[in-house]
Amino acid sequence: MKLANKKILVTGADGFIGSHLTEELVRQGCSVRAFVYYNSFNSWGWLDHSPADIKNQIEVFAGDIRDPYGVREAMKGCDVVLHLAALIAIPYSYHSPETYVDTNIKGTLNVVQAAKELGIEKVVHTSTSEVYGTAKIVPITEDHPLNGQSPYSASKIGADQIAMSFFSSFNTPVAIIRPFNTYGPRQSARAVIPTIITQIANGSRKLKLGATHPTRDFNYIKDTVSGFISVAESNQAIGEVINIGSNYEISIHDTVQLIAKLMGTDVEIISDAERLRPEKSEVERLWADNTKAKNIVSWTPKYSGLEGLTNGLKETIDWFTREENLKAYKADVYNI
Repeated sequence: MKLANKKILVTGADGFIGSHLTEELVRQGCSVRAFVYYNSFNSWGWLDHSPADIKNQIEVFAGDIRDPYGVREAMKGCDVVLHLAALIAIPYSYHSPETYVDTNIKGTLNVVQAAKELGIEKVVHTSTSEVYGTAKIVPITEDHPLNGQSPYSASKIGADQIAMSFFSSFNTPVAIIRPFNTYGPRQSARAVIPTIITQIANGSRKLKLGATHPTRDFNYIKDTVSGFISVAESNQAIGEVINIGSNYEISIHDTVQLIAKLMGTDVEIISDAERLRPEKSEVERLWADNTKAKNIVSWTPKYSGLEGLTNGLKETIDWFTREENLKAYKADVYNI
């Protein structure tokens, strides 16, 4: 399936990954309807910052993924749905777990139920590497056991199972994309890389961070976006779960040092108790096996290995350190 000339709904289009994906789909000639979270300010999130020539081609639908009627209305006339709308902050899931069930699980149910009723050609549901919990075997394949170590990851496991159950029960054409730790321009400061960059850019040399020993597989936003498009276009992806990761593992500590080096400074790491996950909830190790993505959807990361991470971080630092972008972040406040 080629997405060009298809009508595509992107839920969560106002967010970090969703806005980049929406823009790229427009560039590739797709007709895009962007589902954004309704608010009284008429804000379209990051889409408000899209280039005018792209923004003028986007059809915006403001609604709430928890509302089945609005979701169904948004999906009418669409061929493909890329479902990204979700609550994703792990610390906030400790605070308000019920909202994660409502948004992530029930929201996904609304999407696949409407897809079944409307005869949607393809649904790509967004998972997360957090569903694996701390790696028991590395690199992590899609067959790795699932372990909900936070209310967030538990809700995403539930959402994944709901999505796949509609494929198994009703033959709804669902594919699940499972991105590892995406980073890049526009990412929320709740994530570690923007937290590091914004603190340094605002002059701090003593960085307040949580645990720095865990390892992550960081995936640059451009690679994540190309992964979504590859999964959406592949008929072989239907009924499958596909990891999108760089297949490169690095600790948070080493990531801090790499960013500091790229920004030309030395830093000291201060362990901030407020930023630490509960001991049993910390995911100690994530490292993606992306073999299935290569074999099934012909996707390979362009920002791979230490060189790829370095190049991605340079682009990310360049964006965050522009005054008009940096001032939008509260670097001195812990963002849960």
